[in-house]
Amino acid sequence: MTTHPIIAIFAGGTSSEREVSLGSGAACAEALAKNFATEFFQIDSDALPAGLDPARHVVFSTLHGTFGEDGGMQRLLDGAGVFYAGCDAAASALTMDKSGTKRAVAKHGVRVPPGLAFPPGRKPSAAEVIAQLGDQLVLKPNNEGSSVGLRLIAGRAQLEAALAEATAERDWLIERRIAGRELSVGVLDGRAMGVVEIRPRSGVYDYASKYTKGATGYLAPAPIGDAATRAAQAAAGTAFAACGCRDYARVDFMLSEENALFLLEINTLPGMKETSLLPMSARCAGLDFTALVRELVSPAARRFLTAREQHQHP
Repeated sequence: MTTHPIIAIFAGGTSSEREVSLGSGAACAEALAKNFATEFFQIDSDALPAGLDPARHVVFSTLHGTFGEDGGMQRLLDGAGVFYAGCDAAASALTMDKSGTKRAVAKHGVRVPPGLAFPPGRKPSAAEVIAQLGDQLVLKPNNEGSSVGLRLIAGRAQLEAALAEATAERDWLIERRIAGRELSVGVLDGRAMGVVEIRPRSGVYDYASKYTKGATGYLAPAPIGDAATRAAQAAAGTAFAACGCRDYARVDFMLSEENALFLLEINTLPGMKETSLLPMSARCAGLDFTALVRELVSPAARRFLTAREQHQHP
């Protein structure tokens, strides 16, 4: 007789998004405890926590950003034979790389904003950027989540100042700014859920707009009409599959003033408080927060049980 796994909730981590992760972890631990035996692990280093047992635990991670979301933790879990919810190491690493994600989805017909990725040592000149992309731009780190380091640029002087400051040890991505409406679509087990529209009061959905109470309005479902809704859902499903995602993710788009959709990014471990975007998308599809987290972890629990049964009855 195979016993059901204990759900090990991971929260915290070592990235710039640690506090956000602790909030996600606490909310998910409370909801998961309604349907599963659970154990909470606060992660304080880039290593597996003591007491994690592949024979007993299935991991539900709410680690955001570097190491938690970029395939680092997933590789450690794979190496230790621990089953976990969400994308595997390869899909996690790909989707954390914004320019790599754009290449992967563009091959499958999903539009992406024209852009230029560069390492810190090989910055393009302002003239090169403007010749390729114009002077209404977005500059962001290529491998960070949660809009950390996001800059909106209008004109050559702002571009030169932003390029001068882009000196940290990281790769950067500069893209043509798409004017329009920002959308987010949750994907659960390969199926797109509701479309949420994000309306930051400042005009830019940066870190402050995401995490300051009242700084952003959210419309769920997005009032964009049936055709645009279906297009966003179809593009989200295509992008999810193109990047080899598993179980769940959140896919973000800009809907241009000409009604064209452009992929911004895929977030494989998105914020998971009740007020976060993925739960908003799920509510449009009739799933409350408790039902959503149950569905997020269920495929991993099934993988755990199937493997145990095969082991017992080879």
